[in-house]
Amino acid sequence: MSSASDMTGHTDERGAPARLRNLPTRLLSLVAMQSDRVVSEGLAVADSRKWHYAVLATLREAGPVSQAELSRRTGIYRSDIVAVINELTERDLVERAPDPADRRRNVITLTPRGDGHLDRLDELLAALQDEVLAPLTPAERDQLTGLLTRLLDHLGRSHGRGA
Repeated sequence: MSSASDMTGHTDERGAPARLRNLPTRLLSLVAMQSDRVVSEGLAVADSRKWHYAVLATLREAGPVSQAELSRRTGIYRSDIVAVINELTERDLVERAPDPADRRRNVITLTPRGDGHLDRLDELLAALQDEVLAPLTPAERDQLTGLLTRLLDHLGRSHGRGA
């Protein structure tokens, strides 16, 4: 493939053949990789990761839930959710306790410290969204969100997956 790359590894699509530049799926993939890097690096500055945010946001919206339910709602594999919860528990952002209704299950609860941390992450992510979407007007951002949601819903239905 003939594409230029700067010192940060960013790909300059102008050097790619037209058939590559004009593939929407390729553009989606490139944008996803670049925006994922921006978000991951931004969250790292706040000593957080995307999965931390997903767990904290889910707990605020859903309230206390089991580890299995948290895995289902966030899309974090059951084998990985324990490590994420451990990290958040060590930082006093969530609490893990046996479920009084079924002692074999753990219930995860957002702590006051976790609630405050989520507020700070919301502010940070808003700034990161602005950075990634800077060239778009507010109306274009809404339109892009709507289009991406439709694509995700379509792929989830037609391929048995979702986010």
